Amino acid sequence: WEFNGSFYQPSAFLMMGIPGLEAFHHWISIPFFLLYFIALLGNGMILFIIKKTQSLHEPMYYLLSMLAVTDLGLALCTLPTTMGIFWFNLRRIGFDACLAQMYFIHILSLSESSVLLAMAFDRFVAVSHPLRYPAILAKSTIIKIGLAIILRSMLSLLPLPFLLKRLTYCKKTELSHSFCFHPDIMNLACADIKVNVFYGMIILLSTVGMDFIFIVLSYILIIKTAISLATKDECLKTLNTCVSHICAVLIFFIPMIGLSMIHRFGKNIPPLVNTLVAYTYLIIPPALNPIIYSIKSSHIRGALLRALRKKS
Repeated sequence: WEFNGSFYQPSAFLMMGIPGLEAFHHWISIPFFLLYFIALLGNGMILFIIKKTQSLHEPMYYLLSMLAVTDLGLALCTLPTTMGIFWFNLRRIGFDACLAQMYFIHILSLSESSVLLAMAFDRFVAVSHPLRYPAILAKSTIIKIGLAIILRSMLSLLPLPFLLKRLTYCKKTELSHSFCFHPDIMNLACADIKVNVFYGMIILLSTVGMDFIFIVLSYILIIKTAISLATKDECLKTLNTCVSHICAVLIFFIPMIGLSMIHRFGKNIPPLVNTLVAYTYLIIPPALNPIIYSIKSSHIRGALLRALRKKS
């Protein structure tokens, strides 16, 4: 402990695995390892295929590459601490290391939300303005979107580590998860955390909240355009191009909203529920997104099969 008058700051935090199931961590590690393996392999394959296949050098697949990079980052951020606990019971994480992990987890989460919004805009332009699609979403525009997503995420979340570092902490240093999360860390403080709560809520509503609203608006316009098409087959064909993106939106936003609500209002919710929602939010989307896009996109599937044939 570092002591300076009445100011206390722990040198390290202790992370939790799955509460009540510590004796089974070695067995529980098997499905977690498989999910991480699928996330790393699947997103790596998506990036490799898009890079090597000239026909996939289009706006939709550039945005899919951004989603794959974000998912890879999320998996790599939480993998060392999660598997360290399950395999070796390594629960200790340094204070500054914890703040760094928290910052990158939140940056990548916000980036994923922004990429999903950009993909919704891509689907809207493709459905509503197909003739202007190449002009509106030119390569230079995609690069600008990518830079805007990175800057937005980094700058809006930059104050978080400093807001946590200024707080005085109690002797309780046990986190609720196997990774560092802003609401989880601030709840260990003995000081007034109103600034942290207010800033966290403002950032959540002005970024992820607004992204979700604009995604919903995009799909209202897409459905309106699809209904106006001449035949039922054309309408279904148009909507079918959005199925992968809708699945990606649902598996990301539902657990994220649930986890945010639990941390802010779910004081009486069992710790196991909190833990499972957190793992669903950070591990399931990176593992499922490449599977969803590989199944639904014939171009990705075809390129993958060609690559496998070439290797064999």
